[in-house]
Amino acid sequence: MSQVLKLGLPKGSLQDATVQLFARAGFNIYISTRSYYPGIDDPEIECLLIRAQEMARYVADGVIDAGLTGQDWIAEHAATAGDRAVTPMADLVYAKQSFGRVKWVLAVPDDSPFQTPRDLEGKTIATELVRATEAYFAKLGVRVNVEFSWGATEVKPPVLADAIVEVTETGSSLRANRLRIIDTVMTSNTQLIANPRVLADEWKRTKIENLALLLRAAIEAQGRVGLMLNVRRSDLPTILALLPALQRPTVAPLSDEEWVAVNTIIEEKTVRELIPRLKAANAQGIVEYPLNKIVV
Repeated sequence: MSQVLKLGLPKGSLQDATVQLFARAGFNIYISTRSYYPGIDDPEIECLLIRAQEMARYVADGVIDAGLTGQDWIAEHAATAGDRAVTPMADLVYAKQSFGRVKWVLAVPDDSPFQTPRDLEGKTIATELVRATEAYFAKLGVRVNVEFSWGATEVKPPVLADAIVEVTETGSSLRANRLRIIDTVMTSNTQLIANPRVLADEWKRTKIENLALLLRAAIEAQGRVGLMLNVRRSDLPTILALLPALQRPTVAPLSDEEWVAVNTIIEEKTVRELIPRLKAANAQGIVEYPLNKIVV
């Protein structure tokens, strides 16, 4: 009987971004609105959609072998997990709207008198991230009442809470609800985590490590493109000085000894300014091509 890796995918805000990341890594995931068991074009992986908030618990309990969730929810789990730990396998810096980190921020109404966290002594804070928020205020020595919020946290101040701790990528939702940030509680990004006992199984450990490698490679390729061009040897120093490379460009001889081929990886946002400069420096046969994965 063939082995299968049970993999948890985050349901909710991270779902679409995760499916897109897996596609760049070479895995096609098919999600049905009627099922919590997405299909994947790898017979050695079985997927299950789980809320990111619950992922660490199910991985720690061995219900699934590995899963993707945020550092924030891993920390929230660890606060009450005891010896039910999870093992981080890959740091994957992507979020709902961007390839970056998110922030859990302490926010109050625009017209609130509160200016610093210490001003909230004895006040009520609403958040989904209860344990981490309690630890944050405990470290500051500020006594507050932290209440769990079931959602729509931004609308609770000032009637239902004095302040909130909420996750944000751009801050647009906070501004729309007339809230201002007075501190950052923690930053977070997605991680691939595994059950420590599962890692004792050589096949599953290798499968998870290979998955981690491909996901990291897909993230490394985000926002980068490959560039190929032909250059006369006499113009090569000028061309190389123009190229901001991930590593040193590859230079290979051509059949005509006076010419070489140059291949490099650059940030996509620089291409529109770089190609005209390369052309002006006598480069020829310039080709830009997309990248799916970069293994560094």
